[in-house]
Amino acid sequence: MQLPEDQNGPHLNGKHLRPESLMMSYGYNPEWSEMAVKAPIYQTSTFVFKNAEEGKAFFELAYGLREKHAEEQLGLIYSRLNNPDLEILENRLRFWDGAEEAAVFASGMAAISTTLLALLKPGDLILHSEPIYGGSDYYIKNILPKFGVKSMGFRANTPIEEVEQMLEESGMADKLAMVYLETPANPTNHLVDIEACAAMARKHSTADKKVVVAVDNTFLGPVFSHPLKHGADLVLYSATKYIGGHSDLIAGACAGPADLMKQVKGMRTFMGSMASPWTGWMLMRSLETLKIRMECQARGAEVVAAYLKEHPKVDKIYFLGYLQDNPQQQAIYDKQCKAAGSMISFDIKGGEKEAFTFLNNLKLIKLAVSLGGTESLAEHPASMTHSDICLADRAVMGIGEGMIRISVGVEHPEDIISDIAQALEKVTVPAEAEV
Repeated sequence: MQLPEDQNGPHLNGKHLRPESLMMSYGYNPEWSEMAVKAPIYQTSTFVFKNAEEGKAFFELAYGLREKHAEEQLGLIYSRLNNPDLEILENRLRFWDGAEEAAVFASGMAAISTTLLALLKPGDLILHSEPIYGGSDYYIKNILPKFGVKSMGFRANTPIEEVEQMLEESGMADKLAMVYLETPANPTNHLVDIEACAAMARKHSTADKKVVVAVDNTFLGPVFSHPLKHGADLVLYSATKYIGGHSDLIAGACAGPADLMKQVKGMRTFMGSMASPWTGWMLMRSLETLKIRMECQARGAEVVAAYLKEHPKVDKIYFLGYLQDNPQQQAIYDKQCKAAGSMISFDIKGGEKEAFTFLNNLKLIKLAVSLGGTESLAEHPASMTHSDICLADRAVMGIGEGMIRISVGVEHPEDIISDIAQALEKVTVPAEAEV
């Protein structure tokens, strides 16, 4: 029996069900597959039409040749356009952010590149926060210019008034088409005020052009931050990270209002950047445990961060739980974050040599890029995830040679600390760094 549903989703006894409950079965009817309690993997490239008229109608809707009739639904055509696993997954994923629609992609960069190409055109300006993930930074600064799209960056913790002034002084304010934010920033955990940026975007929008605010929410995932509720138009994820959460798949996601998602999905169809049915099925599995995994990781990160904060070989720590000395960042955190998450960066005293010594001596924590998996991971941003950003820009962004980024997993936090402690023992801090 299906639950009653309105525009806000299924409800029971007058109360709407929470996302973690909807992840178990929403969008799937066991009668479709021999009463199987879980959706099967629809590993097929194409789907049979009942008749030629049905095939024609489906293509008319898929290619936007006409509007849907009342109660008409787009049927299954071809897995580049739609697939049951992806449709069920997207219908579930959107509930975390309160979005009208969601789309899943073959990778986080596929989600970002497809979305930006769908919504930007030659002559447009994209205003973006810094730092952002190295791949995103490279795409915006090196790939988009080939399509005539210009970019302008601003430090994540820059007051919005200064961002506005910088935009006006550039002479390109009238070209602004998108404000692209990554908050918290990778790897510094700096926060950007989404509401302030959304207000700026509205100010520069016209009747003919809406300035879109897109937010990469990968670091806090769809559990601890909800950008759409703070004025963002689109939210983006590397679903490889917390949404997938087991370091066994590559995927991306975008969610937002139906009108923008229609453009994003249209571009996805012709770029062929959708996720596979197998990946979609695995993501459905992962969504069932998303909240409990993230909550466990966040609790562990608090314990690990407290240890690192007091360690004599740690010069500085970047963790959302320690913003008390920065009222501006604390105010943003209080407004738009539900928890500090499980990402910790810290500067080890010294530089690359000391950072490498630490990383090379880890035993429980894995030396690898990526984040959000059940296992703890550590990496060196300056030479790995952000190595394609020039040295001068990295310095301005605060990504130094001694910075280490840790993604806290679900291991016992005291065991993680034991590993960190023995690795730090191997580090000899230069005399000049002790001063």
